[in-house]
Amino acid sequence: MATYAIGDLQGCYDPLCRLLDYISFDPAADRVWFVGDLVNRGPASLEVLRFVKSLETSATVVLGNHDLHLIMQADGFGKVNKEDTLGDVLGAADRDELLAWLRAQPLFHLEGEWAMVHAGLLPSWTVKQAKRLSDEVSAALTAENYRDFLAHMWGSEPAVWQDDLSGWDRLRVVVNAMTRMRYVTLEGAMEFRAAGSKAPPDKGPRGCVPWFAAAPRASADHVIVCGHWSALGYREEANLLALDTGCLWGGSLTAVRLEDRQVSRLPCPQQEKPSGWD
Repeated sequence: MATYAIGDLQGCYDPLCRLLDYISFDPAADRVWFVGDLVNRGPASLEVLRFVKSLETSATVVLGNHDLHLIMQADGFGKVNKEDTLGDVLGAADRDELLAWLRAQPLFHLEGEWAMVHAGLLPSWTVKQAKRLSDEVSAALTAENYRDFLAHMWGSEPAVWQDDLSGWDRLRVVVNAMTRMRYVTLEGAMEFRAAGSKAPPDKGPRGCVPWFAAAPRASADHVIVCGHWSALGYREEANLLALDTGCLWGGSLTAVRLEDRQVSRLPCPQQEKPSGWD
């Protein structure tokens, strides 16, 4: 049995099928981890959702910011972006079933020495704390009154974690860190607005570092598998596997076999980058 981690799909169904064929993925014997952003901007979000859901226990999924954007759109929250390609999902006969399944996926997965999250973890969080916080968000997303959470989920404040945070502020910080964050200040605050906040580390905002480079980082005792940052690209360190290699933008789709870190990568068709892409 092998476990493969695969980078951001964003509706790129055909490249996913080609990559799974290339690595000879067998859902009866192997497992596949998806780092979030299954949907949006690409051409086949509906096919991706149906396929990943069909894998059942062979697939482990964490939610990304585009997945949450879809969940919000389906319930009338958030704004529609001109680059969105979610119409096929929202108009599908099985949309409610797919969206209920998507809402039930966590923000964070912890297994042995490995931990998976879409964007990152705040420097002060241990992986055990991150798991507890992810569970709090999952409880809100699957509660009967989950729409109340959706109405308060989006926004960039608070930018700093405090253990005594409560209510919507507490959950919003968790969502932002795990699905949106790239940079933190030297004091550990998330930075979303400054120029360069989506740029690669050599062009990042002044006074900020990539979340994984913050020191000390309490999660550094585990290998964090993540995506979200196509400008960063593939990055492998002793305690990090960053897997967003920009398939949507004509880059590649990357899979890593976790048992031995063997990398498999296939090129993806070129698509135009809209302004403000991420």
